[in-house]
Amino acid sequence: MIDINCDLGEGLHNEHIIMPLISSCNISCGAHAGSIEIIDNVIQLAIQHKVKIGAHPSFPDRQNFGRKVLDISNNNLQKSLEDQLIVFKERALLQNATIHHVKPHGALYNLIAVNREKASVVIAAIQHVFEAVKLYVPYQSRIEEIAIQSGLEIVYEAFADRRYNEDLSLVSRTLSNALIEDKHEVLKQVQKISEKQLVTTVNFHEKEIKASTFCVHGDTKNAIEILQYLHEYIHTK
Repeated sequence: MIDINCDLGEGLHNEHIIMPLISSCNISCGAHAGSIEIIDNVIQLAIQHKVKIGAHPSFPDRQNFGRKVLDISNNNLQKSLEDQLIVFKERALLQNATIHHVKPHGALYNLIAVNREKASVVIAAIQHVFEAVKLYVPYQSRIEEIAIQSGLEIVYEAFADRRYNEDLSLVSRTLSNALIEDKHEVLKQVQKISEKQLVTTVNFHEKEIKASTFCVHGDTKNAIEILQYLHEYIHTK
């Protein structure tokens, strides 16, 4: 059984098509995209389709869609994250929805994979808002270490539609080969990670990696095609 997750609520309005094809979702908390109305609508869709609900906080940066590292103090970052998570928690409560996990977005996700200081800020924000929630993390990352030390339950995540560097970081979106858009290649990467705990890097080396949830980005241009193909060929939770 493979868990497919998708980043939603980012203003693309394709959630009604994507939700039946996935088993968990990460809903924007409004800092990089989306709105209260969108959060409410996507939570409702997730409930209808029995999809696990996750909060998707980010740097407060709508201008760059949360994909640029902001020069922001730890205090201000923690306050922003807590504000985002509190709003999301309140919206979920209004629909009696259970929040299954938190997955940071974009540049913040990539930063806390390598930066222990910022990883600690994220963990503190999560634990100030939630008593029990899971955290989606990349394998062998700093955020994984801090979460385990803090007693926060983790779920290893890998990316179905992104290529990896030798150090298991994602190939920068500024490069032409960052994305995997061929649905057959996406399936092959998911199966290899799931079955063999290996990923083929951009330099064609095999590296150990672990994951039990796989992300397909909702803003990938052929995301619907990829998700339909994955849904057809693999069993999801």
